[in-house]
Amino acid sequence: MRPEALATLRDSDLIIHCGDVGDSAVLEVLQTLAPVRAIRGNNDKGVWARRLPTHDIVEVGGHAIYVLHDLAELDLDPSAAGFTAVVFGHSHKPAIETRGRTLFVNPGSAGPRRFTLPVTVATLALRSGRCEAKIVELALSKLSSKRGLSN
Repeated sequence: MRPEALATLRDSDLIIHCGDVGDSAVLEVLQTLAPVRAIRGNNDKGVWARRLPTHDIVEVGGHAIYVLHDLAELDLDPSAAGFTAVVFGHSHKPAIETRGRTLFVNPGSAGPRRFTLPVTVATLALRSGRCEAKIVELALSKLSSKRGLSN
């Protein structure tokens, strides 16, 4: 676990992991910070990973969030289905985009650096009638960068 990721997530009310967890120990550590909802990514293998769903619907304060790993596998119209946001991973490329009335968020990756992508997490602020997302690029310590510590 990157200490920078843990510090950023420390005050979370809920942590959503979009897959490619890597190891069940990651989820165990995250659960010490806040409740965790996690799905299985294409790199999650083994008995522990088979227990994770391939997608999830997270309801928080009147907002419905659809969570899946690969956005290419989205098989519904999120706006028509009433989803406030779609949160996804797979590409590990951080992104925030509004499509219709739905916010699409890829938090990127807080684990091992992927290609030349930044090391990031995203935050969602859910308020009555509003959902705002922010990409947080982690300022990595030299120790964390050299060891390539994973999320």
